[in-house]
Amino acid sequence: MDATALRTIMSASQGNATAPRVLVVEDEPDIAALIAYQLTREGFRVETASNGDQALTALGRELPDLLVLDRMLPGISGDEILRSIRSEGATQALPVLVLTAKREQEDRIRGLELGADDYLTKPFSPRELVLRVQSILRRSEPASGDPRAKLLRAGPLVLDAGSHQARLNGDELNLTPTEFRLLQALLERRGRTQSRRQLLERAWDVEAEVADRIQTRTVDMHIRRLRGKLGEVGDWVETVRGFGYRLKIPDGV
Repeated sequence: MDATALRTIMSASQGNATAPRVLVVEDEPDIAALIAYQLTREGFRVETASNGDQALTALGRELPDLLVLDRMLPGISGDEILRSIRSEGATQALPVLVLTAKREQEDRIRGLELGADDYLTKPFSPRELVLRVQSILRRSEPASGDPRAKLLRAGPLVLDAGSHQARLNGDELNLTPTEFRLLQALLERRGRTQSRRQLLERAWDVEAEVADRIQTRTVDMHIRRLRGKLGEVGDWVETVRGFGYRLKIPDGV
């Protein structure tokens, strides 16, 4: 797809000012155009950036609803951008889908360790990319209209499913959408062991065709990050070896 066609797509995507806005950071023009086309067809507003400098400029100008980020970028790498996003208060909770051309397991999970909500390995199915974007955005929506919305409390930890906020000792935790849903799943079934598969289905809220391709190692990476953000109560999230995780509240709390 040439530059003119891409500009036409991008222009069309701006028609609905209330539609979710996605920033796509990808240095390969054909892939950027394909992603923009697929997301625009689904009703998203799309902006593209071809390198790290453009990405940081775009993020500083207007925060998107979701970032699609290629790890292998010229100049400032995708990993550096992700590290910067997760270190800044204004962007810590920004949903991020990472794209990687690397197939080795350790390389694939590196983005998750840095704070991505999900990842796709190139080459990927355009339909799968759309499904993952939709899934991440569903996880980031407040649940005020959901009859299940409620306050969940465990000692100094309070999760408000309606406002999509979690607080520890009164201080708000900067959780990504995936981390929030993961904590909610653990709190709702406190004391009960949940398998990695159960946590994938609940916290990731994915379509069946996508869930089959998400590795359980993904859960481990997010649990590790969640424990770090929970600070003094991080060790309440216990590993049940060979099965999964549970939230065990100490006696007297």
